[in-house]
Amino acid sequence: MSGADTTSAGGAGPFPVRVLGRGRMGSALAGALAASGWEVDLVGGRGPHVAASADGVALLVLCVPDGAVADVAAAVQPNPVGGAVVAHCAGALTLDVLAPHARRASLHPLVAVPRGSAGPAALRGAWMALAGDPLVEALASALGAQTFRVADEHRVAYHASAAIAANHLVALLGQAERVAGGAGVPTEAIMSLAEGALAGAARVGTAEALTGPVARGDWPTVAAHLAALAPDERPAYEALARQALRLAWPTIRAATDEGSAPPWRS
Repeated sequence: MSGADTTSAGGAGPFPVRVLGRGRMGSALAGALAASGWEVDLVGGRGPHVAASADGVALLVLCVPDGAVADVAAAVQPNPVGGAVVAHCAGALTLDVLAPHARRASLHPLVAVPRGSAGPAALRGAWMALAGDPLVEALASALGAQTFRVADEHRVAYHASAAIAANHLVALLGQAERVAGGAGVPTEAIMSLAEGALAGAARVGTAEALTGPVARGDWPTVAAHLAALAPDERPAYEALARQALRLAWPTIRAATDEGSAPPWRS
């Protein structure tokens, strides 16, 4: 059987969509599209039904774990030319994992999707990375998404940047929370500081928003910080201080003493 006629849909939607995978992303995507008036079928990502899951829809979205995408795509009966578009939601994967299918695409929401009823709302207005068949642009538009395209050769680097911006940022806040807690500082105070720093970076850019001892070339204070930290907290502090120096160096190079140097080995 062929997929639904996407020519009549004109790529503008709404058109029939099937979401394969009932996890956090699949449930949120199906819920968000349904709330926007789209015809959506949400089914599990495993089972005999997978083979025919591209039948009767214009777009099949695979919302399964990254490591399972290629196997699930291979299990779906290949669609004929002009049939359903098969897409995945994996940020680090290229379209090659969908190789059995003539029409391929991907959409990766650049947002943390919570579980439960808050999931669909998180997708509305989110940034999304798109690739492949333009049919996914209609889906993104239905969610009010802001979109950009990433070429396959840059896909992994793009996903690494997303991990730095979200996952590593949360890990960094966890470190700040631990160190502050040991000094008797309320977590709320540290989170408020972080919110202000992030807002500043978004407003004026990272280099302009950077403050603190590295931005001033105040190496004695940086050395004091390292000495005060527990040994297992020092590597992360030093690594991020090096990144701060990359931002600050054009400004502080002329303002610091020629013999002054950071308290770490170059």
